[in-house]
Amino acid sequence: MKQRQRFSILGLICTLLTLVMALAWVFPVYWITITSLKSEDQTIVVPPSFIPWPPNFDSFVYVLQTSPFIRWYLNTIFVSVTVTFFSILFALMCAYALSQLEFFGRRFVYASILVGFMLPFSALAIPLFMMLNRFKLVNTFPGLILPQIVVPLSVIIFKQFFDDVPRDFRDAARIDGANNWRILFRIYLPLNWNITWALSIVTFIGTWNNFFWPLVITNSTPMLTIPVGMTQIQLAYGVQFAEICATAVLASLPTSLAYILFQKQVTQGVMAAAGIK
Repeated sequence: MKQRQRFSILGLICTLLTLVMALAWVFPVYWITITSLKSEDQTIVVPPSFIPWPPNFDSFVYVLQTSPFIRWYLNTIFVSVTVTFFSILFALMCAYALSQLEFFGRRFVYASILVGFMLPFSALAIPLFMMLNRFKLVNTFPGLILPQIVVPLSVIIFKQFFDDVPRDFRDAARIDGANNWRILFRIYLPLNWNITWALSIVTFIGTWNNFFWPLVITNSTPMLTIPVGMTQIQLAYGVQFAEICATAVLASLPTSLAYILFQKQVTQGVMAAAGIK
């Protein structure tokens, strides 16, 4: 009886902590949303209003009319989709080669990928910028996209899953005359759709929210992505809380929509990555 009571108290404490953590995450999102629906003079009223009524959409109109936000939006969509597609494609091919093919230096290549995973991207920013500057790729889409395609973590995760696929599948396909391309995309990829979906969504969201590399490699307003463009709005028009929050709401819509639409796939992929079958 005492043990059951102890577990009940522990469960209550964990539930309360979970609720506190959820509120700590949700409240800033809620505050940004309601601030974007206020007029600028209402954002500094004391005490503040927690329910803006009637909602005011002037901040959204102001941002869209006075800044190249649509151009930044299109830039970010193009970069995020391109990086996600090629990052997953190259990670699949690299992981398959490391997992299923025998070639000289395979362990060295895998060790190099592990080292690349442990290095922070900021440590590589200067040599990457110097190299891209030599190739005249600064302030261009190739310069913005290429360094973000290489994601060592995706290669490592795909390799671990490919290692678990029975080799009998590959041997049977080879007997039937299938080459490595067909084996990868007809056998190994369908067996790992969950983790592929999960990595695709995570890569897309990470690329969409990436601030550091676009800030380093772009130097003109038309080439900016949304995370960098948000700072330009603040610098150009002063500290206008409603406009800044409206920009944040507009910027977060695609990533929020992507997670809502593919929540089931992402959850399944995370569970698979954690070893829960």
